[in-house]
Amino acid sequence: MSPDVITLLIVDDHPVVRDGLRGMFRSAPGPEAPGSKASGSKAPRFEVIGEASDGVEAVALTAELDPDVVLMDLRMPGGGGVEAITELTRRGARARVLVLTTYDTDSDTLPAIEAGATGYLLKDAPREELFTAVRAAAEGRTVLSPAVASRLVSRVRAPGNEPLSTREREVLALVARGTSNRAIAAELFISEATVKTHLTHIYGKLGVKDRAAAVATAYSRGILG
Repeated sequence: MSPDVITLLIVDDHPVVRDGLRGMFRSAPGPEAPGSKASGSKAPRFEVIGEASDGVEAVALTAELDPDVVLMDLRMPGGGGVEAITELTRRGARARVLVLTTYDTDSDTLPAIEAGATGYLLKDAPREELFTAVRAAAEGRTVLSPAVASRLVSRVRAPGNEPLSTREREVLALVARGTSNRAIAAELFISEATVKTHLTHIYGKLGVKDRAAAVATAYSRGILG
């Protein structure tokens, strides 16, 4: 990272959102860094060096452009954010990923953070909060919106006690019938990757490691009738 510039890749499937974020960062003031009254130094300015409309394109552009920070949406046709973060982590990408989305449920936040996201912010965050979060992410510091941080703390304090979501129950019921991931994806009109993500959440919530144990535990707890 240049001491004067933080380079950004914006990933969102909505062109209007990408345009808005690009304009916001272009017009962002370069606030004085702490202690700058004496030194006259400035915090880094922002430079948007690329845009992507899905996770697949995001991975390719990150490799090509090497941004400091990737602003990553999660739910995008053609390639989701969690899959992209997972791939960037696998490749050892230098870029820090800051999730910027409208979703704050556990089924969204936990996979993103587990995949390697540096931070998680909601799209209703004030612009100054977003600027601060990007600067923090560029420095490798974890940034979480208050709502997300609260959910994560609650989960850590009560592991294994979190109820399954409606979608997770649907997936588990199909697993209990011996349905394959591909067939579950077709039945629920979701991708196989999403099915795997739901299964990961189910295993974590039930404290198990495989499909058979998940089904057995679900029956013993009355989750499956």
